[in-house]
Amino acid sequence: MTTTATAELMSFDDAIAKYDPVLGFEVHVELNTKTKMFSAAPNAFGDDPNTNVAPVCLGLPGVLPVVNKQAIEYSIKIGLALGCKIAERCRFARKNYFYPDTPKNFQTSQYDEPIAFDGAIDIELDDGTVFTVEIERAHMEEDAGKLTHMGGTTGRIQGAEYSLVDYNRSGVPLVEIVTKPIEGAGDRAPELAKAYVTAIREIVKNLDVSDARMERGNVRCDANVSLRPIGQERFGTRSETKNVNSLRSVEHAVRFEIQRQAALLDAGGSVVQETRHWHEDTRSTTSGRPKSDADDYRYFPEPDLVPVVTDKDWIEELRSQLPEPPAARRKRLKADWGYSDEEFRDVVNAGLLDSVEETIAAGASPAVARKWWMGEVSRRAKVEDVEPAALGVTSATIIELNGLIESGKINDKLARQALDGVLAGEGSPSEVVEKRGLAVVSDDSALLEAIDGALAAQPDVADKIRGGKIQAVGAIVGGVMKATKGQADAGRVRELILERLDVQA
Repeated sequence: MTTTATAELMSFDDAIAKYDPVLGFEVHVELNTKTKMFSAAPNAFGDDPNTNVAPVCLGLPGVLPVVNKQAIEYSIKIGLALGCKIAERCRFARKNYFYPDTPKNFQTSQYDEPIAFDGAIDIELDDGTVFTVEIERAHMEEDAGKLTHMGGTTGRIQGAEYSLVDYNRSGVPLVEIVTKPIEGAGDRAPELAKAYVTAIREIVKNLDVSDARMERGNVRCDANVSLRPIGQERFGTRSETKNVNSLRSVEHAVRFEIQRQAALLDAGGSVVQETRHWHEDTRSTTSGRPKSDADDYRYFPEPDLVPVVTDKDWIEELRSQLPEPPAARRKRLKADWGYSDEEFRDVVNAGLLDSVEETIAAGASPAVARKWWMGEVSRRAKVEDVEPAALGVTSATIIELNGLIESGKINDKLARQALDGVLAGEGSPSEVVEKRGLAVVSDDSALLEAIDGALAAQPDVADKIRGGKIQAVGAIVGGVMKATKGQADAGRVRELILERLDVQA
């Protein structure tokens, strides 16, 4: 069974002209504690299936959960970073539903008493426009296991012959961050969606409470979209696109839902309150299941866990441990580095802020760091269709390459060849230069030999230079560079050419 987009779509511009999108996001953040939320089982990614488990994770009878204190502290830090109030007292609840990846037949979560509530963060878009997104709550819960659907062509449950379940993720600590309805985004709605999830990912990574790797599911977004006719106050019926796990996909999913819902409403239909699946290959959503309301989950207080009680001193101690907020850090770095708004925005959007900062801290100038990361490294990453960080280039690589250039051992062209060797696993830049024989030719006798050959091949150019057209020397330099495979010092070659022709510059 293949997944294709069968929904009718209205053009995005027409949709925005007729309807006002209202957004809402539920971002699930896996915490990087050593153990799980309610058991001593390891919290680790990538281990063999069903090895990081304990009786609590498997829902075995007669076992009792114990709350992970570090998970509570991480949750409080997230709440503080989001400008939330921290509850003096909160409790866990049972969210009852049956699914094979939830062996207890309920999820231990928080319902009417979250750990953090009533916050807000400012989200800055590429052009400097700022949207304030209000946070309704950030509550603690546990993750479900992972199902792998086998035998189909899409990797999804539709068309699969059977499913395998891995309980390693069951019980991993989660914080779910829920926004209040976001109004007024208009045609910026998809862009705001991406920027919001980017900001949440940046915050939790900065706090060091999550690995924040979306490709691993450390950060997942449920994107809610509804439309209402322009001028109407009452919200429309929302859809919820579940578990979107890339920044690009969040943007595309919101855009698709706006176009799909607009076409449906314009044709006289109605939007169904449901969960929907995102398909990256077709950049489309398909229907999942009717969206349950809170009553359907039969929430009730978890009888096996006592309430979590905080106090002012504990909260202030955790507040004192918070790092510099990402937005304040960006403002400081931009001023320190002297980048223009556009230059700095490009670095941030490329996800290279940490790499550039680390390279500058290691001794490179801001200009050099930006030149390499935004130039050669980004170009290669684009060709490979990977994130720049995935190439394996480090700040040490950049520092060493730049040092070889500044010492005159290689030029920019040779440095790019040296980087080729580094990425091919041939060693450090210096080792690659040695192995490949990339060092600049500095022996004047060898250069003079190449110059004589170039002059003999282009006697008319030599005559022009002697006649005062000094700019023509570039043609001879080019011939020498070709003869030396780019390994000559162009400046020194120019000097020797003029000396050879007895011409004053």
